[in-house]
Amino acid sequence: MNRFVARVLVRPKGELRDPEGEAVLAALRSLGHDVAEVRTGKEVLVTFSASDEGAARLAAERMGDQLLANPVIEDYEVSIESTTESRVEAQ
Repeated sequence: MNRFVARVLVRPKGELRDPEGEAVLAALRSLGHDVAEVRTGKEVLVTFSASDEGAARLAAERMGDQLLANPVIEDYEVSIESTTESRVEAQ
């Protein structure tokens, strides 16, 4: 088995309001920044074992569907990285 890191980026669906993004937009504008739009989200890093990258992607997408994102109000994107590290440091 190989070790992989799934980076799951979860954001509010585009057609829905993003109150946190709206607050950040207002704050940035109040600081003098010429900002047109802000959308917020969260990044979830999951380290796990899988047989190959395809299996890792399927597993990460299942995680997104089952727990990491609320499909009613959120969309998510998955990227997969192979790793030899047992722990991923926040960047």
